[in-house]
Amino acid sequence: MPADLQAEWLETDGQGGFASGTVSGIRSRRYHGLVVTATQPPDGRLLMVAGLEVILCVDGRQIGLSPQRYWPDIIAPPVPVLAEFRASPWPYWKWRISKTLEVEHQLFIERASRRTYLSWQLAKGTPDACLIIRPFLAGRDYHSTHHENGAFNFGSASSGQTVTWRPYDGVPAIQCTSNGTYAVEPVWYRNFQYSEEQARGLDFLEDLAAPGHFTFSLRSGSAVMVLGADSEQCPGDAATAYEKAAGEESARRQKFADISHRSADAYIVKGHRGTTILAGYPWFGDWGRDTFLAMRGLCLCTGRLADAQSILTNWAGQVSEGMLPNRFPDNGHSPEFNSVDASLWFVVAVHDFFQAATNWELSDETREQLWVAIEKILDGYSHGTRHGIRMDPEDGLLRAGEAGLQLTWMDARVGDRVITPRIGKPVEIQALWINALWIAQKHYPKIQSLFERAAASFLPRFWNAASGGLFDVIDCDHEPGRNDPSLRPNQIFALGGLPRPLLGGREARSMVDLVETKLLTPLGLRTLSPQDGAYVPRYQGGVAQRDGAYHQGTVWPFLMTAFVEAWLRVHGDNAETRAVAGWRFFDPLVTAMHSYGLDHLAEIADADPPFTRRGCPFQAWSLGEFLRLKHQILHSPL
Repeated sequence: MPADLQAEWLETDGQGGFASGTVSGIRSRRYHGLVVTATQPPDGRLLMVAGLEVILCVDGRQIGLSPQRYWPDIIAPPVPVLAEFRASPWPYWKWRISKTLEVEHQLFIERASRRTYLSWQLAKGTPDACLIIRPFLAGRDYHSTHHENGAFNFGSASSGQTVTWRPYDGVPAIQCTSNGTYAVEPVWYRNFQYSEEQARGLDFLEDLAAPGHFTFSLRSGSAVMVLGADSEQCPGDAATAYEKAAGEESARRQKFADISHRSADAYIVKGHRGTTILAGYPWFGDWGRDTFLAMRGLCLCTGRLADAQSILTNWAGQVSEGMLPNRFPDNGHSPEFNSVDASLWFVVAVHDFFQAATNWELSDETREQLWVAIEKILDGYSHGTRHGIRMDPEDGLLRAGEAGLQLTWMDARVGDRVITPRIGKPVEIQALWINALWIAQKHYPKIQSLFERAAASFLPRFWNAASGGLFDVIDCDHEPGRNDPSLRPNQIFALGGLPRPLLGGREARSMVDLVETKLLTPLGLRTLSPQDGAYVPRYQGGVAQRDGAYHQGTVWPFLMTAFVEAWLRVHGDNAETRAVAGWRFFDPLVTAMHSYGLDHLAEIADADPPFTRRGCPFQAWSLGEFLRLKHQILHSPL
């Protein structure tokens, strides 16, 4: 059982919807809920059912099993004693009410139906107990909060074991099928307090509508609820549906090689753009950069080649002026072309896919489709495209950026101020560019000269003898010879994380030693050296404070894999060094999966000890690179 009762669990429906909460049961985020549905998969997510009030009635007493935090910091009812918690194969709780009374609770989402299944039963104690359960409904955008209003429709319709509510016009209906008895009792519950949102400087108070309550007798067995939004068909008998869904979902999950492979499944979703990858839960959508970077681990290292092919071919048709979108807004607006590296990561992902699919049936049509997309990308970048992205004819390197934009993965901004603009020639962009040229020259010989020129320019232009590493950006603001010596982790991609390393020998060892000494933590690499005056040790405070720290020291776990690959390249890649790398660099990540976002890896962590996990608790590229480290770098078998 996790010691941290605020650790979070996640269930997903494969189309962008999910359920999430904490081990304690106290909802600490506005995103926590039992039914969060994607109305235009994987976009248009609405939080329909936020949670439940669960009361155990026994021996004339009423005992709350669903603690809530209300303003100002009032927890009611008290958190019951947690005798046991398991996150696998789905969330399971055993609450100890007394020495002679225990209650079990579990929930899961069935992929086939996108419904949330919940059950409660006595593990120990009197059979005369009953439950009173009151659903908390919203019907709001999952980024927002809900407040008491006169428009909410408390009305319901009943059919057999199913009760249906339609809280607002224009949002899905909510269905609840149960083996309990429903009674209408409309009431508003006010001032739920979401501590994580409060800490992030965002709206943190919410009112939720409770239209009525269900009463369940535990005398004859389990209490069962099945929750869904706009389901086409109700499940009929609740208990029978629960047993059938639990059996099928358990069998599906048992097919995964291990927990990390099962966790990877959460990010691979199907929607109106085909198969894609969600960058993270609970608040990210499908982003280009994140998709191609994470895909190598989530799909290729888990043997999901069909998903990888679908993702790449779907995105291949999105090339515009040599660029791929970096983001599809959740509100359905036009895609955003604001990344210099998303397209280059696509080329790398295609290369790795071809490598993984050597013994897999891959049509000539698919190969040609992907190569054509690569040619369009490199042609656009060579001749020039949006935002000043263009190959420099002098040294063959890639220049990018214009005032007011953030094009690299270090893309935070506060108002109109870009925190790390990195205009010019950023080091990891050159590593990606040269790798893309190297990959493409095998299919398009005309590109060979471009590759050779850029590769020859890299080390002489980027080597910083004063630090023993690489400049972070050269030709800053497009001024030749003005270089940024900031010690950041981006240089590690010149030696790790990509198919072709760009330096070796003493320079490679010096650079890796520098990164290890200044930037390495147990959870990944810092984004800035602690000796830099702009270093921010902790990612906390309001939006402006957090965005200001995002890439100014904050640790990113996904960077660990590129570092370990570079570390092995300079220390010798053999069984002995891989064993050392395993306990030094990999094992702390495994430990980190037992808290914060359970069975997953977080987006970021504080730069100073104790390296508190922050940001998105379930991050695709963190887990993807974890899987790549495990299977591809350390060579652990599937």
